[in-house]
Amino acid sequence: MTERYTVRLRKAVHVFCAGHFITLSDQLCEPVHGHNWTAGVDVEGQPDAHGMVVDFIALRDALSTIVARLDHRMLLPTRNRLLDVSTTTTPPTAGGTGRAEVTVRFQDRRWVFPADECVLLPVENTTAEWLARWIGGELLAAMAAAGAPLAGRLRIEVDECLGQSAVWERD
Repeated sequence: MTERYTVRLRKAVHVFCAGHFITLSDQLCEPVHGHNWTAGVDVEGQPDAHGMVVDFIALRDALSTIVARLDHRMLLPTRNRLLDVSTTTTPPTAGGTGRAEVTVRFQDRRWVFPADECVLLPVENTTAEWLARWIGGELLAAMAAAGAPLAGRLRIEVDECLGQSAVWERD
């Protein structure tokens, strides 16, 4: 008989409010909108000598840090072949300073956002699927840097509204 152990993390603090839009096809890009996204994590593995698959506190804190970087931001993909995403700094005004802006173009549409309110993500589209994958990669790196690498199966679920979610898994 095989035993399996899974640690599941679903906390109210792992909600982030963020704007985005996705290209739905080569000719169609949806309007800017936002969600109250929720990130959840499952870690599967064998308990260590202390009976833990993973330290809940370390996992919670690492995910909290990642989610905080996304909260109240505009999420923009940098690897979308249909979008031109560029960052520029406006010239200084009299007695002031310049301001960094992110410009996004899709066909004849153009959006301009304050750079400090954006997160430029190395993903093809800011779908729940690709956000789950990005969060998973960030979580793997954060846990390894903290000296608690995740060796077992990792599952990230990103819910963009109640009951509508995507999952990324790594064995």
